[in-house]
Amino acid sequence: MSVDMLLVTLLIALCVDGGVGYPGAVFRAVGHPVTWIGALIGWLDRTLNQAASSFAVRRSTGVVALVVIIAVPAAIAFAIQHFVASSWLGTAVLAIAVASLFASRSLYDHVRDVAGALESTGSAAETLAAGRVAVARIVGRDPDALDESGVARAAIESLAENASDGVVAPVIWFLIGGLPGLAAYKAINTADSMIGHRTPKHEAFGWASARLDDLVNLPASRATGALFALAAVVNPGAAPGAAVAAMARDANGHRSPNAGWPESAMAGALGLKLNGPRQYGGQITTDAYMGNGRREATAADIRRALRLAFIAW
Repeated sequence: MSVDMLLVTLLIALCVDGGVGYPGAVFRAVGHPVTWIGALIGWLDRTLNQAASSFAVRRSTGVVALVVIIAVPAAIAFAIQHFVASSWLGTAVLAIAVASLFASRSLYDHVRDVAGALESTGSAAETLAAGRVAVARIVGRDPDALDESGVARAAIESLAENASDGVVAPVIWFLIGGLPGLAAYKAINTADSMIGHRTPKHEAFGWASARLDDLVNLPASRATGALFALAAVVNPGAAPGAAVAAMARDANGHRSPNAGWPESAMAGALGLKLNGPRQYGGQITTDAYMGNGRREATAADIRRALRLAFIAW
C-alpha cells in the first residue's frame, strides 16, 4: 500500500470512528473484531493453561498461545488488505475495517456518560449511584468504594490511559504495519486485558502477553502525553507547562510503564492529582500520585478532560 493510500485510509477511518463508532446493530448481529479475538484467547486459555502443569510449562504454552493470538488476526488482516486495497473503493472498505479497531467514539461516549450521571437530577445519593454504575463500565476498581470525586477521577484516568491504548497506539501500529500491524496490536492488547494478570491462574500463562503489551505501548503512551500537553496550549484553562512538568516528575512512578505518561499529562494540564491508592477486589493499593493539583475532581473536570482528549485526537 502506498503512503498516500495509507494516509487516506487512516483519515477516513478516524472520521468514521469519531463520527459513528461501531454500530450497535452490527455488534448485536455479528459481534466485534475484538470479541472474535477474545473468543480465540478464551479457547487457548481453556485448552493450554492447565493448572496441573508446572510454572515453566505454563509460561511456555503462554508464549505459544500468544504467537497464535497474533498470527491468526494478522493473517486475516493481511488477506483483507491484499484483496481490497487496489482501488479507491477498496480503500474505503479497508478504512471501515480499520475504523472498527479504533475506539475514540466509544471511549468518549462512555466517559461522557459518567459526567452525565453525576450531573443528573436527583439526590446526591442517587447521582452518586448512577455515576458508580457508569464508571464501572470502564474501570476495574471497586465502584462501591468511590465517592463522587473518586468516580470523576476514575473516569478521567480511564480516558487518559485508554486514549493511548484505544486511539494513539492503533494509529501508530497502522502506520507501521497497515491493517495487519493494527490487528496484531489489538490482539496483543486484548490478550493482556484477558490473561495478562498477576493471578495464580495467569501469572505464568499470561506473562508473555503482559510483557509484550508493555513493549508495544511504549511509543503511544509517550506520544499521548505529548499530545495532551500540546492540546493544552489551545484549550482555555489548561496548563501545558504543568502537563510537561507532571510527566517529567511523576510518569515513571506509576506501577505501569505506560499509563503514567498520559495520566500525569492529563493531571498536570487540568490541575488535578490522579491515580494514588485505590481499591481492587477489596485490597487497597499503594499507587503513586500523578500530578500535584487538587484531589476533588468533579463532573465539570470530566468534561474538561474530554475536551482535551478531543483536541489531542
